[in-house]
Amino acid sequence: MKLIIHDLGGDFDALLRKKADQTLAADGKYAPCQGCFGCWTKHPAACFMKDALQQACRLVGQADELIIVTKNLYGGYSAPVKNVLDRSIGTSTPFSTYRGRQMHHTLRYGKHGLWKVVVYGAITEAEKASFRYLAERNALNDGFASSQVLFLDDLSQLEAAL
Repeated sequence: MKLIIHDLGGDFDALLRKKADQTLAADGKYAPCQGCFGCWTKHPAACFMKDALQQACRLVGQADELIIVTKNLYGGYSAPVKNVLDRSIGTSTPFSTYRGRQMHHTLRYGKHGLWKVVVYGAITEAEKASFRYLAERNALNDGFASSQVLFLDDLSQLEAAL
């Protein structure tokens, strides 16, 4: 399954639905993660908060290809996208294992393919380096085989980037 998480708003819904099996809008119409770890222990891969992100763990966990479309925020994800990623921590378990000679949480859903980040907005070279490193580490931690980061000069390039 190909999943797109984005902070673009409704103007891009038709395009994104055409390019993916599932889309998840980081529109801020949900609560931030409470850090209760219930999605790890009490009700695995489901958040106790009944809002648009209740099943975010399952969507991210089942994705073979994850595409994140985000505005640059100092070399990191926009706040709404970061909230979605925080709420998907249940894709792993509280148990630990070694991957890439480093300790990581055990994956609940197994290995995945590509973790791709499409970044728009003004960005410096240092922020680009930060984004590449962030995507690489997120991909490793969440069990993705590879990561890719694309930087758009403007959103007219979005369709080709997906």
